Amino acid sequence: MSESRTGRRWRTAGLVAVAGGTLALLPLTGALAGAEDPGGDGGQGSGHPRSVIFVNGDGMGPAHREAARLDQEGFDGQLAMDELPVAGLQTTDARDPEDTVTDSAAAASAWATGVKTYNGAISVDVDGEPLPTLGQQAEEAGLAGGIVTTAQVTDATPAAFFATSTDRAAQDDIARQYLEVSRPEVILGGGEDWWLPAGDEGTYPPRAGDEEDPEVSRSTQGDLVAQAQAQGYQYVSTAEEFAAADSGLLLGLFANEEMFQQRPEGEGDEFDPVVSLADMTTTALDVLSQDEDGFFLVVEEEGVDEMSHDNNGTRMLEAMRSLEAAVDVARAYVAEHPDTLLIVTGDHECGGLTIEDVDAEDESGPGGTLPQETAVEGETVSGEDGPFTVAGTDGAHDFALDWTTTAHTGVPTVVTADGPGSEELVGYYPNTHLHDVMSGVLFG
Repeated sequence: MSESRTGRRWRTAGLVAVAGGTLALLPLTGALAGAEDPGGDGGQGSGHPRSVIFVNGDGMGPAHREAARLDQEGFDGQLAMDELPVAGLQTTDARDPEDTVTDSAAAASAWATGVKTYNGAISVDVDGEPLPTLGQQAEEAGLAGGIVTTAQVTDATPAAFFATSTDRAAQDDIARQYLEVSRPEVILGGGEDWWLPAGDEGTYPPRAGDEEDPEVSRSTQGDLVAQAQAQGYQYVSTAEEFAAADSGLLLGLFANEEMFQQRPEGEGDEFDPVVSLADMTTTALDVLSQDEDGFFLVVEEEGVDEMSHDNNGTRMLEAMRSLEAAVDVARAYVAEHPDTLLIVTGDHECGGLTIEDVDAEDESGPGGTLPQETAVEGETVSGEDGPFTVAGTDGAHDFALDWTTTAHTGVPTVVTADGPGSEELVGYYPNTHLHDVMSGVLFG
């Protein structure tokens, strides 16, 4: 990590905020002093902010956020992610030769590189040529880098910021690139299988019930955990080891694949991560903030997307609670470090979700029951899930979740933000715009 720097000073500037659903210009602290602050020495003496916390609720569309608000806060409350003072909407379409709707790889690549690409691509252009990524650029500029996710640490979103590949499935090669090319200081999440060679099952054996696609170790790049340790990373794989971690280079893998089990409700679904997303975020910030030149941290809750693929509203709402807790950690950090840009968004919408009243006359069937009917091969138009209680109403109000697909949709996703540069995120724009804003904060 770079040597410590001190003396950063910040002044007040006007930022556009959302108040009661109306866009307004409000004074907020956290704008950079820039060249007008000769005493500030962040950003090579310019006083420029150098840190970004980027939080992705994978698959999180507007209805997911609203369902989470009703579930956690009720009619009169707000989620921490929605209390951020700046809001906008991003479009998410890819540049795929066949598909209009994006996958996570193309969406994250747009964020990481500012270039649209095809589904399945990890920060390469439509011709398969590698592109510069924010994560690697941050490392090359002397900033620290970090990954926190409940997915595999080599899955699409974190991979796009710290690796390049023509195929998102090459997760062992993506892990190799972390160690040999981009070298983020903190790597925390799931995906142990991709770091260990076949036959070495490590801490997490294959999950039961995965006979068709067993979750087994599969690295073709050798023992990457051993390679990481040889490079100075402290490796942890249990909650106890994580709690005792004290390294400036930290690799933590807490599941063989994702840190949960995605299934339709009642069919072996689980959401009980060994280490919470909030705790991983806390530790990552503790490590990365030691570099006062700044850092770039990607935080992802994958469970929102995976549970939505199975139209599992109960587990999706649990994943949203996990995400909200991590946002609380990030907001607390930004409150103490106003030179940090915080962005919370979703890479795409998943499930075609909407929120409805509980209605026995709706397509959910007679008797007031709400069977979960997954839309498969045209067998059902949609399926309802629930009922779920509105928080704070003592059961007097409830709601249903109506799924229209088990796939992604092209609905624009909400962007909320705080900190320097966030004023540029008001409005309606393509997802590549987030790259430009983050790049401006990280590199001026």
